[in-house]
Amino acid sequence: MIFKTDINYRKQSLTKLLNCVQLHEKEIVQALYDDFKKPTFEAVLSETGYILAELNHTIKNINKWARPTMVLPSILNFPSTDYIYKEPYGKVLIISPWNYPYQLVLCPLIAAVAAGNQVVVKPSELTPNTSKIVSKIIRETFDKNHVECIEGSADIAQELLAKRWDYIFFTGSVTVGKIVAKAAAENLTPVTLELGGKNPCIIDETANLKLAAKRIVWGKFLNAGQTCIAPDYLLVSKKIKVAFVELLKEEITNAYGENPESSPDFTRIINQRNWDRLTAMLTNESILAGGKMNSQDYYIAPTLVDEPSLDSLVMKDEIFGPILPILSYEDEANLASIISRYEKPLSLYVFSDDTVFAKNIIQNYSFGGGCINDTIVYFSNKRLPFGGIGNSGIGAYHGKLSFDTFTHRKAIVKKANWLDIPIRYAPYKGKLNTIKRVIKWFS
Repeated sequence: MIFKTDINYRKQSLTKLLNCVQLHEKEIVQALYDDFKKPTFEAVLSETGYILAELNHTIKNINKWARPTMVLPSILNFPSTDYIYKEPYGKVLIISPWNYPYQLVLCPLIAAVAAGNQVVVKPSELTPNTSKIVSKIIRETFDKNHVECIEGSADIAQELLAKRWDYIFFTGSVTVGKIVAKAAAENLTPVTLELGGKNPCIIDETANLKLAAKRIVWGKFLNAGQTCIAPDYLLVSKKIKVAFVELLKEEITNAYGENPESSPDFTRIINQRNWDRLTAMLTNESILAGGKMNSQDYYIAPTLVDEPSLDSLVMKDEIFGPILPILSYEDEANLASIISRYEKPLSLYVFSDDTVFAKNIIQNYSFGGGCINDTIVYFSNKRLPFGGIGNSGIGAYHGKLSFDTFTHRKAIVKKANWLDIPIRYAPYKGKLNTIKRVIKWFS
């Protein structure tokens, strides 16, 4: 198929996609609002604007990324020239989630097309308006034999997983990620799994507390907390907890007003099932701020929960909503006893002006990625890998790494004929000591 080998065809396809998403940007923003009242600013910042930047970056660099790369040959193969050839995996399945239903389907799609693959996309059924626009954009941009969008329920995804693929890219929950991994294992299909986890956010007594509160409120309540890299719970030094809670309350009011339900800048929970799941977490908890709910609008206010039990529902699994538990700690051993209860998270954040403390936190815990003195912004740097570890995911992408994710790197040695060193050939009698010296010399 032409898109597998022709870089110009791939580039033209991506340019056509760029024009199409620009044409439909207002429709996309409206669809995101219709699905769960995502504010226009957040839609542009985290969805449409991100995709436009990703497209421009990929179109600009695709020739460089796709060309064969010459590498230093091994002296043991002298004389030779060694290359890495980039080839597509083949047929790729992309299953995307509902929380960023535009960005998290288009971003891997761009890379898969750039790498030359044939792609089937399954957008989330929980955001039907956005999925409809995504399907429309794909139909207007690509030949059906190149990229196809298949809408429908979770049963459709199960049917797709039962087929044989050359690569599967999934973004979603740990539970479903395990189902995807199991299905892929049947055919030894490689996968990228972008999952989640309970992301800790640590605030020590040396932090700039007012700025920390502002950045945490933004990172946590963006998209109403329905972000896989949002801080899941806070670990605040006992020395500053009372003061810091007051600053968090102030910043929530600064961002969303006295009544966040009437704020045009606060997203809603995606559906009844998730609303029920989240409201159940607040049962019998000590609420410091928020706690108001409206089942008719799937609204849950930005909510701070005080010192929940580690065995409570709110501390059991990833929250994925506008609920922020606040735990206090006394020392690093206390921190470790809490963080180590959970699987390796997708993200970790630490707010501190103590360089040694912050460095120890970053080095001592295993997690996908994170920030010192901020939240979630590491996601925006195309030069940083984005992905989890352990339960929080397999593989990483963004920028060139996205292209690499959907590319098989084929190793080639081009051997010259003008010299043929005979030592490797049988009979081997009398050659053993010589080959040992050669290996040692060039190791």
